[in-house]
Amino acid sequence: MKKFYSVLLLFLITVFSFHCSQKNTDAANETKIPVKIESVRLGDIVKSVNYNGDINAEVEVKVFSKVPDRIEKFFVDVGDYVKKGDPIAQINAPTIKNGLQQAEASLMAVKAQEQNLKVEFERAERLYQENVMSKQQYDGVKTQYEALKAQLQQAEAAVNTAKTNYNDTVVEAPISGIIGIRNYEAGDMANMVQPLVTVVQMGKVKIKFDATEEDLGKLALGQTAEISVKSFPDTTFEGKVSKISPVLDPLTRMAEVEVIINNPDRKLKPGMFARVNVITGVLNDVIVVPRYATIENTTLRRVEGQDEVVKNYYIFVAKDSVAEQRKLGVSYINHVNIAVDSGLTVNENIVIEGFNNLRDQSAIAVVQEGGEL
Repeated sequence: MKKFYSVLLLFLITVFSFHCSQKNTDAANETKIPVKIESVRLGDIVKSVNYNGDINAEVEVKVFSKVPDRIEKFFVDVGDYVKKGDPIAQINAPTIKNGLQQAEASLMAVKAQEQNLKVEFERAERLYQENVMSKQQYDGVKTQYEALKAQLQQAEAAVNTAKTNYNDTVVEAPISGIIGIRNYEAGDMANMVQPLVTVVQMGKVKIKFDATEEDLGKLALGQTAEISVKSFPDTTFEGKVSKISPVLDPLTRMAEVEVIINNPDRKLKPGMFARVNVITGVLNDVIVVPRYATIENTTLRRVEGQDEVVKNYYIFVAKDSVAEQRKLGVSYINHVNIAVDSGLTVNENIVIEGFNNLRDQSAIAVVQEGGEL
């Protein structure tokens, strides 16, 4: 019996030794996942809010014809520069032209009568002073002369009105700028609903967008805004917040914000779609990690009877050839970087490439070490 237990004990020791040897062999043969790492350093992170909007000219004036008649001629086309007072179009209005001619003819006739009656009145005045003409006769001539002078003033006023109407047949530029839109061709019938042209000033352009109630407290007049458009993907244009609506739309709970951008080269054109990034502040000397190196996990939690979306961020830290998964405490996030306030320390190495294949405590092999963050 004693011999049996000795044999059994020897068997168990052999099996345990084989199992441990096999486990060590498996660990030694575990495939190490290649990764790229970077060292954690302090840096600055820009705080901003992002919105989309359409570019508009800073000043845009729609020019209407006061005369609803046929367009005889255009003096300008889209893209032309005009000065204030330059002719834009000629409206063919024969009725107005005839009215001016009739008013001028009537004025000439009244002037002729006034000149003749003036001579007669001066003669009557002289005779009356010499006691040759009675006062009754003198008053009659004087009344006729004063009545004719009133007719002369009315005729002159009629001519001025007719001239104004006729001058309106030449549509002039109300401001200096560029013809942005022309809605008619020569021969079309102008009306007072649709403008003939739109004159824009493009030395500066503006973007309007609706800011949420949450972002409104972060925005202030004079803040710098970075603007990008598809036409110039490698260029960032700079503007300033120029207006913030003092009231919110009761339906959307949003407020209109305006950004003005200098546009001396006129690269930015009205109608372009733009991305606006308004700089609201800077966090200095904080741990900054690239957002692309983190893993985002979204969960729901119940807060005061309502579901609230919670985003958690994780990152892998390289320690002794092993990837250690860490949950990050986040103080700010933008579309490029994350400001970390817990979960990392300066000089630790984080995995920035290859982390999609990792789990906590995965074996890793650093194939390339990046520079500082």
